[in-house]
Amino acid sequence: MAPGASAVRVVTGPPAGCEKRGEVVVSVKDSIAFYERNHLKVREELETLARNEAPGLNADTVQPLGPPTNGEQRYAAWRCGR
Repeated sequence: MAPGASAVRVVTGPPAGCEKRGEVVVSVKDSIAFYERNHLKVREELETLARNEAPGLNADTVQPLGPPTNGEQRYAAWRCGR
């Protein structure tokens, strides 16, 4: 995890009283040849990557904007001041 990323929260819906700082798209390999990777592990890695990107947007909270698709996921980045 990148510096500052451990303090980034992950929420399931838009947080109240926060300023939207942008969106990030992160991706990992979800399959290797004919082998499908564990979906929970893929989600965990995508969340970690999104948390790593948040400090660069001056954000302290990320929210997934949908489920992962083909190893890619979009997140909204928020500044909540926590």
